[in-house]
Amino acid sequence: MNLLTDLWAFMKVNKKWWLLPILLMLLFVSLLIIFSQNSALSPFVYALF
Repeated sequence: MNLLTDLWAFMKVNKKWWLLPILLMLLFVSLLIIFSQNSALSPFVYALF
């Protein structure tokens, strides 16, 4: 949790708002991979990549 607060403070102080969409997409893709490993969605996820 400390990492997220440090990252948010860095973006706010240095005006690096372009990092936010990149981080959100990384989070989304990582959650998609984690939750689809043992589910019926696996063939569909593999077709995306």
